[in-house]
Amino acid sequence: MLSANKSRFFNKLFSIYNEKYLLERRFSYIGIRGQLDPADSKLPVLYIMNHSSWWDGLLVHHALQRLSSGEHYVMMEEEQLHKFAFFRKLGAYSIRKGDTGEVRQTLNYTRELLSAGHRVWIFPQGEIRHQDVRPLGFERGVGLLLSRLPNTAVIPVTLVHGLYSRDKPEAFMNAGHPIIENWSDYTSREITGILEDVLTGQLERQKCEIMAAPLGRPAEYISLIHSKRSTSERFEKVFVKRGEQ
Repeated sequence: MLSANKSRFFNKLFSIYNEKYLLERRFSYIGIRGQLDPADSKLPVLYIMNHSSWWDGLLVHHALQRLSSGEHYVMMEEEQLHKFAFFRKLGAYSIRKGDTGEVRQTLNYTRELLSAGHRVWIFPQGEIRHQDVRPLGFERGVGLLLSRLPNTAVIPVTLVHGLYSRDKPEAFMNAGHPIIENWSDYTSREITGILEDVLTGQLERQKCEIMAAPLGRPAEYISLIHSKRSTSERFEKVFVKRGEQ
């Protein structure tokens, strides 16, 4: 297992690169709704999120830099973490699916992080899957983890992205209300099913709200980037001005 090896200096540099060079150049809008930091910070906090694009981890990192005061870690597939080892400096650590011993080690490491007051993000689908695929297909790791640390609060986070009224994609992140249960009352399989149902319902409602909003942009989201003028806006400025002459 590859553990996290956080570096505040590297995180500061990467945050600037991620925001200015990656996200602001590739997205026309990134918005978020809800609270990433729960009101009751005494409980361990686990975030679960659907995994539908290569950008998910970078979007999460940027949102946390802007809006959270907590110390966050992210579980990442080991093969990918080997390829992009610098993510360890940002708080990523690995899980190797298919290896029971390695999975157990990762779950124990995660439990230690949560017990120490840190916050952990996992993608229970275990791989990138299209945002419209149903069922989401959670793997059992989240249930096994919560059965070992049953006093953990779970925050469901859903991400919807797509091409709407601009030439570049837009992304919408929704942090739901914390789910606080005594997880020892359930089996690990039941926990997995409960959380998959919660995240699926939140994701479907979010998609419907975006589709119903003018230009696909609900008003209650706050922007996380300074979006540059899109191609469509430049076209409009040029051609509308010419039409008025």
